[in-house]
Amino acid sequence: MLLLAGTACARSDPEERLRERAAELHAAIESREVAAMQHLLADDFVGNDGLDGRQARALASMLMSRYRSIGVTFGPMDVQLQPPANATVRFHALTTGGDEGLLPQRVQAYDVETAWREDSGEWVLYHAKWTPRL
Repeated sequence: MLLLAGTACARSDPEERLRERAAELHAAIESREVAAMQHLLADDFVGNDGLDGRQARALASMLMSRYRSIGVTFGPMDVQLQPPANATVRFHALTTGGDEGLLPQRVQAYDVETAWREDSGEWVLYHAKWTPRL
């Protein structure tokens, strides 16, 4: 009985695992690891204007070559689980880019809505929509 209780406690709940995956995405962006970011996207990923996974990787690579320093700050996440294995995550994001000067060359705030699903026990991002905040 104790073994079963210990196993149940060792597993994280779906929301916690999803928040961990979102943190991995954040870390991949800030550390400029395009492959790590791509690993979190579903094969059928779709973003703004029909952006697919290959195009998302190309866009990330272009932005990383354009700006020596890239920053992103995620606001509090509103996570809505849709059993059995889907979720919507909404948050605000602030992005910065520049050449490591005192102030960034570019700053933009966004409203972000993402859709995730569990695939082989891992959350993958299959849809993202970001809208600039004025």
